[in-house]
Amino acid sequence: MKPVIGISGNILISKGNTFSGYRRSYVNQDYVEAILRAGGIPFIIPFNEDLESIREMVEHVDGVILSGGHDVNPYNYGEDPLLKIGEVFPERDVFDMEIYKTAVKYNKPVFGICRGFQIINVVNGGSLYQDLSYADFVKLKHDQQDNPSQATHFVKFEEETFLRDILGEEIKVNSFHHQILKDVAPGFKVVAKSPDGVVESIQKITEDCFVVGVQWHPEMLSVKYEDSQKVFDEFVKEVEKRKSK
Repeated sequence: MKPVIGISGNILISKGNTFSGYRRSYVNQDYVEAILRAGGIPFIIPFNEDLESIREMVEHVDGVILSGGHDVNPYNYGEDPLLKIGEVFPERDVFDMEIYKTAVKYNKPVFGICRGFQIINVVNGGSLYQDLSYADFVKLKHDQQDNPSQATHFVKFEEETFLRDILGEEIKVNSFHHQILKDVAPGFKVVAKSPDGVVESIQKITEDCFVVGVQWHPEMLSVKYEDSQKVFDEFVKEVEKRKSK
């Protein structure tokens, strides 16, 4: 059986139509299609607040993608909200963190994207800059506000890392975020940085743990750029390998 990849879901609230205010469970279709192309079976884990149900859903998949979305609530890393923080969704923080903790408990590989990358860092004891303007070293435009499949700035990878082995020393990525990592979680290796020093990827890979996170959105690039699709290909292969142990 093909490996089943759980994708953390979000809530979309309808506006300005017959069903205004209606709540819908969803993920962006790019995630689904990237996993299908990689030979996996995508499975949306719908947002909910039943911790037992969340755990059981994760137990029924082979690997997990933590998807993008709202800002992470700063109370999760011991800070009060500052003036430039965006919209938060505290209940989803709990949801995503429970998915992560359950996946790691059962040695199911985790791939975090954008918010998912930040969730991985925070749940493991790291912190965030609540806005790019609070980090005085930032020089590049990290929220491109443009075509999602357009790559806009480079990231450079450290040697002997999962993504370096797939992508080489440097690639150009897209960029849709206003928060970045501040303190990297203990036990995690910095995998990639942008030219201005923003941490763009981290990993923790051992015999019993496979966790990789990226700040950009490879799922949005995966149709246009073969290297971005290859990230999903290799993740699904890793899930398959660990599933068979």
